[in-house]
Amino acid sequence: MHYGCDRVNDRRPATGFDRNMRVVITGATGNVGTSVIEALAQDARVRSIVGLARRRPIIVPPKTAWIAADVTTADLVRIFRGADAVVHLAWMIQPSRDIETMRRANVRGSERVFRATTDAGVPALVYASSVGVYSPGPKDRRVDESWPTYGIPTSTYSSQKSEVERLLDAFEQDLRVVRLRKALVFKREAASEIRRLFLGPLFPASLLHPKLIRAVPRIPRLRFQAVHSKDVGQAYRLAILGDARGAFNIAAEPVIDPSELARMFGAWQVPVPARVVRALVSAAWHLRMQPSEAGWLDLALETPLLDTTRARRALGWSPRHSSRDALLEILEGMRLGSSAATPPLSASTSASFQVRRVPDRNRPALKGARRKSASG
Repeated sequence: MHYGCDRVNDRRPATGFDRNMRVVITGATGNVGTSVIEALAQDARVRSIVGLARRRPIIVPPKTAWIAADVTTADLVRIFRGADAVVHLAWMIQPSRDIETMRRANVRGSERVFRATTDAGVPALVYASSVGVYSPGPKDRRVDESWPTYGIPTSTYSSQKSEVERLLDAFEQDLRVVRLRKALVFKREAASEIRRLFLGPLFPASLLHPKLIRAVPRIPRLRFQAVHSKDVGQAYRLAILGDARGAFNIAAEPVIDPSELARMFGAWQVPVPARVVRALVSAAWHLRMQPSEAGWLDLALETPLLDTTRARRALGWSPRHSSRDALLEILEGMRLGSSAATPPLSASTSASFQVRRVPDRNRPALKGARRKSASG
């Protein structure tokens, strides 16, 4: 079976690791990055983790050293050299009205990461792809990783994810590449970030209380999947430490649709035409009442459902949380204002973050790296 330019039948020897593995993670302080660090820190085979972020957080997880670096400008080869794997998570969702700034960070920044990984001689690259990379697909069945990956043209996020996958194809000859194509990723600690990125400050969080959700929209093709961030962290751990290569769909069950939402909240289903909802979302975005372009709705309605058979068989991955649990957790987190002590996950967008000093013996050494402090 073909998995979208993933060369799953590559005959190069599998990459094996001992107990001294060093992993570098870009975008390490966000929703997924913090879960990946947590999963890796608990694995005895991992010696050190280097987390890259534009702003250093105040927390220092076990085995982890932070480097303040922007993937669009930093000397990534110097940082990556000596690593056993690079995990590329860095991605910009806002400002949604400045597509060129987003493209510079997402597309050009990703290409710099891929090239630096090769130039630094790192044997493995694990990339944060997404369900958003897929072309429009069915909602009545699941698709595997061979489904076309040309994205949803009206979604900036999807279009840029698709463009990055095309770039990544050129690097698979030189290193082991894994692409994790994830469904919506939630955890309680990401609530403040997700609300800030997608709903904006005007949205009344109190309305998210389950007892206040009395009706849900019944929109044709509103069927999607979710997965808990901690389960995603484990998927990355398995991809990093194993010898798998290629693309893997990552999602939990059950599929969330209007009927499932109505059961979750004991609510009524109200038929609403998709074009009406899209017009309202677009108007609110243009009026700067909320930060999400209408392309995000197109993404939800057009992307296919994911078949995760390959991840379960080849990675040995299975989620511990249901998609229902992940969704309920993020809704509760947004209602309560849950957050975490990293710049992206913080409830305060104006908070200043500084490195917390720790003894050198607890800080994995980064050969040749400068140890300058940085504010967020």
